[in-house]
Amino acid sequence: MLSSVLIANRGEIACRIIKTARRLGIRTVAVYSDADRNALHVKLADEAVAIGPAPSAQSYLVGERIIEAAKKTGAEAIHPGYGFLSENAAFADACERAGIVFVGPSAAAIRAMGLKDGAKALMEKAGVPVVPGYYGDMQDADFLKRKAYEVGYPVLIKAVAGGGGKGMRRVDKAIDFDDALTSAQREAQGAFGDPRVLIEKFVLNPRHIEIQVFGDNHGNAVHLFERDCSAQRRHQKVIEEAPAPGMTDEVRNAMGQAAVAAAKVVGYSGAGTVEFIVDGSGPLRTDGFWFMEMNTRLQVEHPVTELVTGQDLVEWQFRVASGEPLPCEQDQLSLKGHAVEVRLYAEDPDNGFLPSTGKLEVLELPDLEKVRIDTGVVEGADVSPFYDPMIAKVIVHGETRDDALERLSAYLKAAKVAGLKSNLAFLASLIDLLEVREGGFDTGLIDRRIATLTEGVVSEATIAAAVAELIGGSRKPERREGWLDPWSVEDAFQLSDARRLKLKIDVSGETRDIDIAWEGGRIVSENGVEVPDKAGEVLRRGAVVWAFEGGRAVRVAKVDALARDVEPAHGTASVKAPMHGKVIAIHVKAGDHVTKGDRLAVVEAMKMEHAITAPRDGVIEDVPVVEGDQVDQGTAVVVMNDEESAGANK
Repeated sequence: MLSSVLIANRGEIACRIIKTARRLGIRTVAVYSDADRNALHVKLADEAVAIGPAPSAQSYLVGERIIEAAKKTGAEAIHPGYGFLSENAAFADACERAGIVFVGPSAAAIRAMGLKDGAKALMEKAGVPVVPGYYGDMQDADFLKRKAYEVGYPVLIKAVAGGGGKGMRRVDKAIDFDDALTSAQREAQGAFGDPRVLIEKFVLNPRHIEIQVFGDNHGNAVHLFERDCSAQRRHQKVIEEAPAPGMTDEVRNAMGQAAVAAAKVVGYSGAGTVEFIVDGSGPLRTDGFWFMEMNTRLQVEHPVTELVTGQDLVEWQFRVASGEPLPCEQDQLSLKGHAVEVRLYAEDPDNGFLPSTGKLEVLELPDLEKVRIDTGVVEGADVSPFYDPMIAKVIVHGETRDDALERLSAYLKAAKVAGLKSNLAFLASLIDLLEVREGGFDTGLIDRRIATLTEGVVSEATIAAAVAELIGGSRKPERREGWLDPWSVEDAFQLSDARRLKLKIDVSGETRDIDIAWEGGRIVSENGVEVPDKAGEVLRRGAVVWAFEGGRAVRVAKVDALARDVEPAHGTASVKAPMHGKVIAIHVKAGDHVTKGDRLAVVEAMKMEHAITAPRDGVIEDVPVVEGDQVDQGTAVVVMNDEESAGANK
């Protein structure tokens, strides 16, 4: 067994690897950027080494610094986790040259499966079915457009070196192809340093089912069954579960054998995932699945497989990297129960799922039986704009699928996240969706039901309870933050049948005039909503009270009259960055006339592009930023004016 390992990653996966390494007696070394100096993975490791500034290109992606840190600390091996350098063949080669064990497949296997075009050609030779499309080297735009026409719309443009939905665009009509191609190539270049793409037929009603495979250095390979990852948004997985709904033994065996064949054709060693696109228009069939790609690393959703098989996949990685054979043969592996995972992100579902950064003012993830939480943050931590905005993975195991989903639904409604936007309420709504409960969904489900999944508000009763808590709503005379509880003062003075207090309260940025009365032992708001005697969904944090309901959070505080920042509906107004990010494109200049909805600029945040559009018709007065600028949330990117006002100012 390895004696020591450096973990070339951060966040929840670094913490998860440390957990298994510690159980096996392996000394752990963490690396961290300036932004992660106080991160949880740094505190958990036996030793930690600084590797550079916050941007990953200057820290976590600099292989030389990682290897230098391993040598400095005497680490015998490097575990890359997922993302960053995990599928970088050059880094795997560099580890070998440095005499350091790379906990992963060989550089040759990474190269063979790392580029989607070459991998598909290899699979065709191995007899594994692949999706129809163009996987060649020609990258001329007109040529690719012609190939898309030959394949037949709708098509997917996919980055050859891509993953995680980066550099991927669905195109339904030829007229949209050129813009989609340009955007996909730019995003692919930024994310992977490689703008090349392939064209693939888009399978209608597709399901995404992947097979966990494992190989060793003795020629053995097995599969650890399937995971269904069909519930997706922007080609990013949202729900992962095992077993796949509707899976039969016959189809499972066929897919498993195909995945093992894919692994063996490249002499694969370590953890890998073979991803298939599956025809979801009816029952699963042995002739209704096609190879998409192979991820030559541990997957984000690996805990799902661990819970249904009882195996620790990170332990398997360490044992294989130590030269041991696989811990189990195929006939020794079996499925038990059902597991479901969702990814809790710092993002705003009510605003196009834009990433949300800032401090986690509240993070309460209860410790419950059959619920596993993988996280790299704690309450009070900052979610940085430089990395993936994942807060935690919530993984639930049940005896049946219904049992697992019920447990997960209850957990999501009990958890609390505040201080920044999160997708907690969205996930709770998704798990309760009829299509999800019945297992009859495909990769387009979320887009079709997005309005339903993002509706819902915190009730007036809960907000009223938060206001009562803010001003000292207990029934004992009390002064909090300068507020005197008006209904618990025992002075017997009453002008009418109700003692009232008129307040200006900030409710998540909205100023409200609230009239609260104390009537015969009851606290009621101005519209007659009774405040519960015990509001279990209300938490105080300093001068702020948070109200929680169904995964949503509302901030209740005193109005700060000096903090108002309101842009007028007419006249000069700033169009602001909706989140922290990098300006990668500007489409207008001073004097340009624009129409509502026109694209003004593009900001990249957490490796995803977000278009900033004109909120109304008008004329561009100024563009105070340039391409390449880093901007904070709320920074003016474009200043515009009404047509009439602009003319009057000339």
